[in-house]
Amino acid sequence: MAVRNETRVTQFILLGLSSNPDLQIAFFVLFLVMYLLTIAGNLLIMITIYADSQLHTPMYFLLINLSFIDLCFSTVTVPRALDLFLSPSKTISFTDCMTQLFFIHFIGGAECFHLILMAFDRYVAICNPLRYTTIMTRRVCLLMVISTWIGGFIHAFSQSLPIIQLPFCGPNEIDHFFCDGPTLSVLACSNTFISERADMINSGSLTVGGLLLVLISYAYILSAVLKIRSDEGRRKAFSTCASHLLVVILFYGPIVFSYMRPSVIFAADKPLSVFYTTVTPFLNPCIYTLRNEKVRSAMKKLRGRKVSFLETLIN
Repeated sequence: MAVRNETRVTQFILLGLSSNPDLQIAFFVLFLVMYLLTIAGNLLIMITIYADSQLHTPMYFLLINLSFIDLCFSTVTVPRALDLFLSPSKTISFTDCMTQLFFIHFIGGAECFHLILMAFDRYVAICNPLRYTTIMTRRVCLLMVISTWIGGFIHAFSQSLPIIQLPFCGPNEIDHFFCDGPTLSVLACSNTFISERADMINSGSLTVGGLLLVLISYAYILSAVLKIRSDEGRRKAFSTCASHLLVVILFYGPIVFSYMRPSVIFAADKPLSVFYTTVTPFLNPCIYTLRNEKVRSAMKKLRGRKVSFLETLIN
């Protein structure tokens, strides 16, 4: 087989969400506000749970890790997007692009696994309440959280390696605001059939498999909740589970559409990617805070401690 002389691409051009300067400024303001609120909201949840000993339970331990994952996930994409909206140069180096690709799948994969663990936690708590404390021990919770990050790393490695090995010899314009597998595959100057199918199988087994596990868990949970005689107990169980299900739908829905198909660019890709990289990490603290009485109560206590501390300093 003859070897072609190819000039390897050393940088890519991110076209972003729009070429309209006015829209770019509007996007910058919107992304910046949401990113700052995402940081503040998730940090507040983490600090609140850490500061209140009554929240030192497996469910809230998993919630802390979810907030940390959301912080990391938005940080991988949003700061680069903010720079992209204002900078006249839309370039990103090959190394930075592949690094961003890896961490998107690393953290995104960890979140997929983590949502499964949260569904399992609710399943044990509601369907096997008498065995909950013996099953969900501190050691088990820690091992489960570590396993989500290991699973995310394995997913990212297997997802990124085929893309990194593709030859990129031009064009180098990525019609997106971050580097991702489908948008990079269409730029490769070789047949990407194998890498695309590997990408679909890898992402599909994680997203669809994870979503099915969550839905199966909640089918059992719903059956158990309906058997609860106490209206108050049933209401609390529904409230907790509804929050988690809403997070699952917001996260898995756009991802299933984005990755469970060949690398063909659709108009809906950008709005959906904005949703799961920016909007969902912003909404998760709101969903859990507004629907969780214990978290709201703990936040009030934390605010009271802060006021008392400030008054002591002033006096």
